[in-house]
Parts: sequence; C-alpha cells; structure tokens
Amino acid sequence: MAVLFFGFLASLHAQSIGTLQGRVFDPEDAVVPGARIALRNGATGLERFVETDSEGIYLAAALPVGVYRVQADATGFRTQVVESLIIEIGRAVVQDFSLRVGDITEEMSVTSTANLIDRATVSVGHVVDGRIVQEAPLNGRYFLDLGLLVPGTSTPAQNAFSGAPMRGLGSLAFNSAGNREETVNYLVNGITLNNLAFSSITFQPSNNTIEEFKVDNSTFSAEYGQSSGAIVNIATRSGGNEFHGELQECRRRQSSYCWPIRPRSLAS
Repeated sequence: MAVLFFGFLASLHAQSIGTLQGRVFDPEDAVVPGARIALRNGATGLERFVETDSEGIYLAAALPVGVYRVQADATGFRTQVVESLIIEIGRAVVQDFSLRVGDITEEMSVTSTANLIDRATVSVGHVVDGRIVQEAPLNGRYFLDLGLLVPGTSTPAQNAFSGAPMRGLGSLAFNSAGNREETVNYLVNGITLNNLAFSSITFQPSNNTIEEFKVDNSTFSAEYGQSSGAIVNIATRSGGNEFHGELQECRRRQSSYCWPIRPRSLAS
C-alpha cells in the first residue's frame, strides 16, 4: 500500500517540471548519433546525462524548473555549451546544436534565445515567472491576481460561482479562454488544490513559496485531467547550494485608511 501511495505521488509530481529536447547536427546538416548531452543546474547541482539516438534526437524529461548549463559533445567535434538555458514549468524547450569539426577539448559557447513559440507542444499557455511573482505589488499578496496578466483571462463577476473574494483568501478563481471559473484545475507540484465541492482553489500558497506558475488555456496534453477548463500549474521554490533568505515588512499607514463619511443631520 505504501509503495503504491508513494508511486502515485511521484507520478503527480511529474506534472510540475519541464522538458528539454532537440537535435544535434554536423557542419553538413547531417544528424550526429551518439552525441552526449550533459545538463547541470547551477543552483542545486542537479546533473543529467542523455545521448542522441540514430536520428540525432535527444530528450531530457522531468527536469525541475531552473537555469541549466547544457553541454553537447561528440568524437571529432568541438564541444558546444549553452551557459544559461531556462527550463520553465510545463514547457518543452527545444535546443538544437550544430557541432563544428575539431578537438573535443575545444569548447565553443552558444547563446540560447527565448522560444517565443512552443515548437514541441500544441498547448496554449503563459508562464508567470518568479520575478513577477515575488516583486509585483499586490494588495493582499494573492498570486491568483497575477493570473489576470495571462492573455485570455478575466475577472469573474461578483455574483459568479466561487468568484467573489473572501477574507484571508483573496479571489478564488478567474475566467480563462471563455471557460467558467469553476472549470479551472489548480495544481501545486502536481497535486490538486481544488475544493471538489465548490470547484475553487482550496487555499492560495504564499507568494514567497512560489517559483513560477503556468496557465494553460486550451489544447493541453492528456496528462492533465479532472477539469474541462484551464490548468494552473504551480511550482514551489526549492533550496540551493548556498544559504539564502529574505526579509519583508508590510505596513499600512493609518492615515491612508478610507473611513466612512457620516452625513450631518439637517437639524445641526
């Protein structure tokens, strides 16, 4: 029973990661089978090694979100290195390599450009990165308010089902791509946060614990189920090789409060 339970959690956790894939070519644009791809996350020290197949294709799946150093090498070719390649939640990043003839000890750095179009999937979505989550000024610090930055989302009506903000919880939902607010599926590290009775988010994680989140509006893959609307996929922050922390101060001046105005009596 315990083995099945932990296996179930592992399969759920797989939904809060990203994927790196691509092809390796030689100077004549022919594929290079057996090329070695090495990935290293500088913040955590995580390393992953894969090789290209007979068609020069490589795939590194289930990568935690973060910035990676990616190195490609093969016998008879110079080593190519991408120093900072960003893996985002729920995205399949495509990085191709075009190796040059030379000694494998010779290293050549290449620059990775941001993929404006997702070349590996047909999902329509948008990632709200950690900088926006941590630095955007929010009244109440509710991360769902940032979901309105995603194209195709809007605030539900005040009388909508599970749409009105509640004290201590903020807004419980938003509309996305024409879907009703109770059709959104909320996931944190692959585990659902939905209140199955009201189809709204059970609680909102603190912004300080969120690395980034992605809103898939439509045409998402079969790994996501349960709800017919959008998918809000949240990845929490992890530790690293260096000590780090943060300090915050939240203060509201009493002089800036809006007090109700009592109309004077006509008799006075």
